Amino acid sequence: MTGPLKIGIAGLGTVGAGVLEILHDNQSLIAARAGRGLVVTAVSARDKSRDRGVSTAAFTWFDNAADLADQADVDVVVELIGGSDGIAKTLAEKALGTGKHLVTANKALIAHHGVELGLLAEKADVCLSFEAAVAGGIPIVKALRDGLAANRVQRLYGILNGTCNYILTNMADSGRAFADVLAEAQALGYAETDPSFDVDGVDAAHKLAILASIAFGTKIDFESVHVEGIRNVSPIDIDFAKRLGYGIKLLGVAKQTPTGIEQRVHPCMVPVRAPINHVSGVYNGVVVDGDFVDSTIYEGRGAGAGPTASAVVTDLIDIARGLRVPAFGIATHTLKEPVTVPMSDHRGPYYAHLIVVDKPGVFAEFAACLRDHNVSMEQVLQQSRDPGEPVDVVMTVHETRESDMVNCLEDIAKIEAVVAPPTMIRIEML
Repeated sequence: MTGPLKIGIAGLGTVGAGVLEILHDNQSLIAARAGRGLVVTAVSARDKSRDRGVSTAAFTWFDNAADLADQADVDVVVELIGGSDGIAKTLAEKALGTGKHLVTANKALIAHHGVELGLLAEKADVCLSFEAAVAGGIPIVKALRDGLAANRVQRLYGILNGTCNYILTNMADSGRAFADVLAEAQALGYAETDPSFDVDGVDAAHKLAILASIAFGTKIDFESVHVEGIRNVSPIDIDFAKRLGYGIKLLGVAKQTPTGIEQRVHPCMVPVRAPINHVSGVYNGVVVDGDFVDSTIYEGRGAGAGPTASAVVTDLIDIARGLRVPAFGIATHTLKEPVTVPMSDHRGPYYAHLIVVDKPGVFAEFAACLRDHNVSMEQVLQQSRDPGEPVDVVMTVHETRESDMVNCLEDIAKIEAVVAPPTMIRIEML
């Protein structure tokens, strides 16, 4: 391993340009830590003429990214194209099939095809590395796979999408509505023109599915992740949460239970004193509970050129060092089929938000619905308004089964005085 590690990069957007910048600016430092040089030999992107702030003149250019896998002067293919299928998947399969190492920041690709790519990597005795696919610059994949290898992971949870965290943080600070803060996030470049991938929870679900596989030694099971976004979180919910001693965060939670694994992404009320509640703005944060290590906490920037490119280059350094670590912590062919717990079986406390006409007898009807579905009320808060006018009422309930809570709210919605569909937010006592 005395010669340099030769790298082909597919995708020269924000992250790809960042990788070129790090490899150039920290060249001597990286070579010292890797024990050999890291040299980019070839690149591919859609637009050769685009100004990326870094020169590509010294590299062989390929219009077709898949051609990188055929080049004798490429040891490692770095896939930064994005998307679960199409050219990204074709390139990944071809690179591994021709004996090239593969480094990717593509969480959708790994969430949907990670197991089959892991098997290809094992067959070719090459690396499949994807630190940059989850939580940007936070080395959470290494922490789970390597740093906590002696532990049985019991639970992991975290803020896995900076866009949602930015929106919820600013809603809490300013009292503004979701749509207003989303527009601001788009203007600042924190949210895409079409933000649905982020704000509807899909991005966080991809990342959670990957982390759960590593944590529990199971095949990636994205289809079993329960996913909800933040579109329905209102300033009123945030205000009531503060009064109740909670903050609201979009969390991904993966948990080992006696009956199987829970995987869920949704808004959560978390105690204001919980460390995860203090992860603000565009930052990500992940907490991992292990049987011997107890709780470990990881926080940092979850996206952007610098953090994500840093994670890509870290994977390249490991490959240059000759490290061969199974992509998911254990050999891919030994990953177990996951036994998943349906969301309807989840148990926990809940917050419910109702809009009702304030008139005598309404709370008695609520109480009857709670009784009929075995749901126990903890406390109720109500905004003051004139009698006969619609009023916001919130309640928290003790631990109950999700299906019972959902059925209870469906019956409450049928009460004549309830003028809008009830909403609920799960409470996580972290």
